[in-house]
Order: sequence, then C-alpha cells, then structure tokens
Amino acid sequence: MSLRVLIPVLLAGALPALAQEPDLIVHHGKIVTVDAGFRIASAMALRGDRIVATGDDAAVLKLAGPKTRRVDLQGKTVLPGLIDSHTHSVAAAMYEFDHPVPDMESVADVLKYFRARAAVTKEGDWITLSQVFITRLRDQRFPTRAELDQAAPRNPVYFGTGPDASVNSLALKLSGIDKNFRIPEGQLGRIERDANGEPTGILRSCGRLIKSRSGERRATDEDRRQRVKMLLADYNSVGITSFSDRNLGDADIELYRRLRDSGELSCRVFVMYAVNGQDPMDRIERSILSAAKSPLHQYNNMLWVRGIKVFVDGGMLTGSAYMLQPWGVSKVYSIDDPSYRGMRFIDPGKLYQIARTVLKNDLQFTTHSVGDGAVHAMIDAYAEVNNEFSVRASRPCISHANFMTAEAIAKMKALGVVADMQPAWLYLDGATLTKQFGDKRLTYFQPYKTLFDSGVIVGGGSDHMQKIGGLRSINPYNPFLGMWTTLARQPRWTDQPLHPEQRITREQAIRLYTVNNAYLTFEEKEKGSLEEGKLADFIVLDRDILTCPLDSVKDIQVVETWLGGKQVYRSKPLSAPR
Repeated sequence: MSLRVLIPVLLAGALPALAQEPDLIVHHGKIVTVDAGFRIASAMALRGDRIVATGDDAAVLKLAGPKTRRVDLQGKTVLPGLIDSHTHSVAAAMYEFDHPVPDMESVADVLKYFRARAAVTKEGDWITLSQVFITRLRDQRFPTRAELDQAAPRNPVYFGTGPDASVNSLALKLSGIDKNFRIPEGQLGRIERDANGEPTGILRSCGRLIKSRSGERRATDEDRRQRVKMLLADYNSVGITSFSDRNLGDADIELYRRLRDSGELSCRVFVMYAVNGQDPMDRIERSILSAAKSPLHQYNNMLWVRGIKVFVDGGMLTGSAYMLQPWGVSKVYSIDDPSYRGMRFIDPGKLYQIARTVLKNDLQFTTHSVGDGAVHAMIDAYAEVNNEFSVRASRPCISHANFMTAEAIAKMKALGVVADMQPAWLYLDGATLTKQFGDKRLTYFQPYKTLFDSGVIVGGGSDHMQKIGGLRSINPYNPFLGMWTTLARQPRWTDQPLHPEQRITREQAIRLYTVNNAYLTFEEKEKGSLEEGKLADFIVLDRDILTCPLDSVKDIQVVETWLGGKQVYRSKPLSAPR
C-alpha cells in the first residue's frame, strides 16, 4: 500500500467548525474517498443528504453533538455509491413478470424451455423468448425451424436475439413470410432460405417482420411499479445507488416520475430518451425538442431527463456490428459474404443532423455504436458539429464502443467525447470474439488502459437487459464482476487473458463505476466521490477491495448501502448506533 494511503486525510483539529451538528458520523473504517488524490479517511460526518466532513476519527468525532448518531465501521471499507452507466431497467424488471426464465447454455436448454411453455400455453398462442444470444450458447447456433416445430407444434414460436430471430413454421405462416415474400426495398434485413428458396426460419436484422403477440398475462401499472421497485432494491444490494437508463419512452419515464414523487426511488436515475433514427428528420426533431422542453429536463438529483439515444449499428453478438474491416465468413454468424462489414443504420448526413440538433438543445447525445466502423462514424459526426460550435461542454457520448482504434481514441480526447462501456461483454463473449476475429484484431477491444492513459473519460456499466439478480441477469449488473473483469481481462471458457496489457489498476476500476460515471452525467460535483458538500451516497463492503486477492474482487459483498444519508440496504448490522 502506498504511503499516500496511510497518511490521514486531515489532521486532528484541521476540520472547520460546523454551524450545525452532524446527524450521523461513521468512524473507524477505511473510507476510500475517490477524490482527485484518491485519499483514505477513517471517519465521515453527514447532515441531511450531504457529507459535511471526512478525516481521521479524532477530528471528525469532535464534530458530534448530543443528537449525532455514531456508527463504528469496525475497520470495514467504504466506497462511494456505485453508478451503472448503461441499463434498460424497466424492461429488465418486467422480463420474468409472468414466469421465471431459466438460464440457458445450449440449444437443448432452449428447446426444453419451449416444450415446457407449450405444455401450459393455449393452442395458437404465441410463445416468445428474447435475448438468449446464440454466441452465448455452447452450440453457437440458432434452434432450427424443424426443432422449434417439434418443441411446440401447436403454437407460433419466436426466439429473438436483438434484431435477429429464429421462428417456427406457424410463426412464418401467421406473419405472411413464405417463398415469395421479399423485404420491402430500402428496409434492413435478410431472410435466410434453403436451396429451394423456402425460409429457414432464421431472420437477420428483421425480427420485426414477425407479428408476434405475447400470450403472457398483461402487467398493470401497479405491477410495473412493484417490479421496478424490486429491481432497484436489488441494485442497492450490489452497491448501485445511481444508473443511466439508456433508451426510454414516455411511459417508462412517467413510471420513474411517479416513483420519485412518492419517495420510492432508491436509486438516482439519469434518462436517455429513445429516438428512432429511422424516422424522418422532422419527426426526430420533434422528439428531441419534446425532451428538451420536458419539466424533467430541469436538474433533479433523483430523476433527470438529459439525453437522447439512437442506434448507429447492430451488435457483435448478432454479427451486425458495423466494422472497418470485413467480419469474415462465419458459420456461427451465418456470414457467407467475405466483404460483409455489418450494418450501419444511419447515413453520415442524417447522423450529423441528429447530433447537431441534440447538442444545440442542451441535451447529451449518445449512440449505440458497437463496431469500430460505427465508432468512427459517430466521431466523424461529432467532429463535423464541432466545426460549427464546440461540443466539449455537451460531453458527447458513445455507448458500447467495444471495438476501437488508436486514431478513434485520439480524436475522442481532442473533441471531449466520453464513452459508456460494459466489461460484461469482455467476460461473457471474449472467447467467441477471439475465435471470430483473432487476437490481433482485438488489440483495441475495450481498451480501458489506453483510454485512461489518453485522458478519455470512460464509465462502466452493464447493459442490463433482463431478469433481476446481479449475476443471473442478462447482462450481469453486479459491479464487482465488472471491476474484476477490467483487472483480470479473463473471458469465461478460456485459460488466457484477452490483451492483458489493457488491464487497469484497482483505483481506476473503482473510478470507472464512481466519479467517471458521475462525469458522464454532468454530476461529478454532486456525487461519485466522498467529499464535503457532495451527496451522502456510500456503501460498506465485506472486504478491502484495495488489498484482497484479485479473484476475490468479483466476490465482494455489500454490507450496507446508503443513499442521501439514508440506509436503503443492509445485509447485517455493523454495530448498534449510539
């Protein structure tokens, strides 16, 4: 441990006198402030929802008054409340509303699920399953049309993975997709066909063509409210006190508003409003202006509508991320065109127009940009806007940015572009990507060390899509797994790290989920570190993240979570407050 860490933050007697006594003092701990100097304190005083002092035990305890509560941390480590830069929380909370969905690691698991659902589903009702990516199945393939027919012969079946899907014969029939069907000119997608021209049931980037209707029971507004509260409580249990919901419509934003107004939000929510980049430009502009004029666009530390999101390309799990170089022929991704580079959804002129309109209206802009081609496309659009007015203060963002280049990183630094990235993709999918692209082409796959060294602000998130549970969710939202992934860079199903030269330090991994994410949402003066005047969002850990064995980082448990000076989660009491 460095000498810096061992030196008390403030000498006894160096703290200013307070006009009012603190409500609470936590002491005899290891409080990792995550301030500019990454200082360590042993005590912290709170009043209301704010931190009023940090320092050594003697100095901070002197501030106590007769009504001040004191909690002995018994040497435990404290971090700022963790922030997830990228979730889809409302949709994720509702995913298992009707029934639990088991984990699936093989096509056999998928078919077993469909058979079980067919046994309890009314004949003719749809059975749907989404976001079980084939690259995360050991078979690494879609279930075939014949397999789905056999599993559920009396029900139309939809198996979706992002924009791709595999369906059975009844689903094709009900959707009007046969040998003669063609995707309308100008629309995205490809229908795979057999040697006779018949649809195989696999639809690439056109799952939207399937006219599915869920046969599951419909959730009421109160059902949605309770499910979201359940998810937020689970976020608290893994240390999350803030998150950015990255693709929301009006109904979901209204749900958050009602929870905020009733005092039921146990996390702070930063909202990126969903805009369809395929819409005509006049409709897109109306959506942007609507977000800019929303009362929720005024800053509130519990709920803030502050950004716009569009999709520039597809995904790396579906073979549709837009790359600078061809993907390469692949059976797993069903790519037979050696020149195929993925799918770009918005042309350069329109992308520039959207970015310019968003940034002109005091909104942050982010785009789903997975491939290095999509990342460069977004940087080019920001650079073009920057020729008219500086974009730096708007903190233009790129979401995912899994594949990057040294040139892209340099341009991001020059423009002030920030990145919202998810280590879970490295952990879950590194093996598949290495098989597809080779080691050299992944040199700048999630290059955290290069980003930190270059001064590009990058935040860590999960892209949580479905299920409640920090490790069972798709994708896992437990931040300590994310931190461990950036430290180890060890994909599952492999015995070798993925470009270990891009590993970062524990200090940097912590910043990734705290003050860096606060910067991404313009709130670094409000939260993200434990400093005087900031919001009293903090967590207590069961072990010291700075000194525990590396593999132990992913197993860290949260003992307590505090939001604005109020405890919102506790696994077990530390000691009785006095």
